[in-house]
Amino acid sequence: MAGIKVFGHAASVSTRRVLLTLHEKNLDFELVHVELKNSEHKKEPFLSLNPFGKVPAFEDGDVKLFESRAITQYIAHRYEGQGTNLLQPDSRNLAHYATMAIGMEVEAHHFDPVVSKLAWEHVFKLIYGLTTDQAVVAEEEAKLAKVLDVYEARLKEFKYLAGDTFTLTDLHHIPAIQYLLDTPTKKLFTERPRVNEWVAEITKRPASQKILQ
Repeated sequence: MAGIKVFGHAASVSTRRVLLTLHEKNLDFELVHVELKNSEHKKEPFLSLNPFGKVPAFEDGDVKLFESRAITQYIAHRYEGQGTNLLQPDSRNLAHYATMAIGMEVEAHHFDPVVSKLAWEHVFKLIYGLTTDQAVVAEEEAKLAKVLDVYEARLKEFKYLAGDTFTLTDLHHIPAIQYLLDTPTKKLFTERPRVNEWVAEITKRPASQKILQ
């Protein structure tokens, strides 16, 4: 059977989400580079992997997937017994699994849209020679502050967002946070004690460091 392949860009937050999951699972894989600056993701052969033209795409033998969070969930379940368990300790407890699922939904719909805009303004615009729009930064930071207030309250009760063990809920946050820790937006994380501890804990993991290399 063919090995695991990830089609994406090593600097892409979504691609990093999948790479991070693979590193946590200690799985061997091949990263097939897709050059975003040349819009390779909008052309064939990539469109045959993801018709929506976004990285990453994923292959594990005959299994072909796209959408990073679907891929991470596949990896976590398919390789549950290998490396780090990224599910709840009792993954068959529906209530516990639903708690983790809520966290993943919150990340996808409330956290990620905001931090993606902030990473674009602070990091990726500079790469493309564009100027940061401080009005957009201020607007998005206000939104992020509200999300992090919810996280702060949650983290007063539990070590991690879905409970007392590290799960996909936490992992999905890491790539975007890593970018923002090198920007002025870092203050929103550090000024909230429990959020600050959580960020330090999840970003120091060996797998988190590997995706920065």
